[in-house]
Amino acid sequence: MHKSPFFRSKLASLRRGERWWPAEIALRALGLALLAGCWRLAITAQRMVTQPAPHPAGPADLAVCAGVVVLLCAGLMLGLEGPGLLRDVPLTDWFTHTRGSRS
Repeated sequence: MHKSPFFRSKLASLRRGERWWPAEIALRALGLALLAGCWRLAITAQRMVTQPAPHPAGPADLAVCAGVVVLLCAGLMLGLEGPGLLRDVPLTDWFTHTRGSRS
């Protein structure tokens, strides 16, 4: 990522939860593209399932199905939340203490 002050300030504003429309458009468009890729890969997986296989499922078949799951999760995450994924989330003190200082 660029080290310019403009991008640093935009990233800081996204972390504060402020909206920036180019980030909204880009990240949600990426989410839609991932969902389209998931759809195409799911069609491939469905064709693999409906055709009789000459062999049991192998690593390539499992990789296709894992790809469907990963693309679906990433596409939904970016499509629904967009740049809100970069937002800082306040944590309670229980999560911020180091392990040795808790009693």
